[in-house]
Amino acid sequence: QEAQKKKIPVIAFDSGVDSDIPLTTVSTDNIVAAGVAADKVAEAIGKKGKVAIIVHDQTSRTGIDRRDGFLKRMKEAYPDIQVLEPQYGGGDHLKSTEIAKAVINGNPDLKAYFGANEGSAIGIINAVKELKMEGKIVVVGYDSGKLQIDAIKSGLMYGAVQQNPVLMGYKTVEAAVKAIKGETLPKKIDSGYVWADKSNLDSPEVKNVLYE
Repeated sequence: QEAQKKKIPVIAFDSGVDSDIPLTTVSTDNIVAAGVAADKVAEAIGKKGKVAIIVHDQTSRTGIDRRDGFLKRMKEAYPDIQVLEPQYGGGDHLKSTEIAKAVINGNPDLKAYFGANEGSAIGIINAVKELKMEGKIVVVGYDSGKLQIDAIKSGLMYGAVQQNPVLMGYKTVEAAVKAIKGETLPKKIDSGYVWADKSNLDSPEVKNVLYE
């Protein structure tokens, strides 16, 4: 609001805000990317069975969009997959571990688990290890971090959706320059995503977006 009063253009990036002040928001299209995560889960379990999901929160734009994108795709395309009620772990891997353990113990027929951000996914990885369920539950994550990368390499994790932080930063600066020049910007700029699994982890396309 201070910036707007002083006529300083505001550009948002990563997770948007509910405000008309930013001229544009540069971010991953989380609805589409989470839909890809749903496709990968379905592919891994033969398009039928029970699936669980942990989301970081139900208030942030990323939490809402990743949850809804995943659920919407499952509902539209995979009638034989039952998705359990989403659980919320605050992005905290310890809390997410406890949630995942409870869900796995309460659903012995669980086929797959989706973690909607790094903390959620790490919690699921921890739970699977602690309960010695490696190879019995398909785990799909979001973002990277060393634990997720190691889990993909070892085969514990099927794969994870990666945002493109480098392109996000680049497009944010590009949008800011255009705003200074008085050019009109679209309300949203998509910075893209990449699916990462064991087969492409070492490819330049994926390596460029991973972080530890």
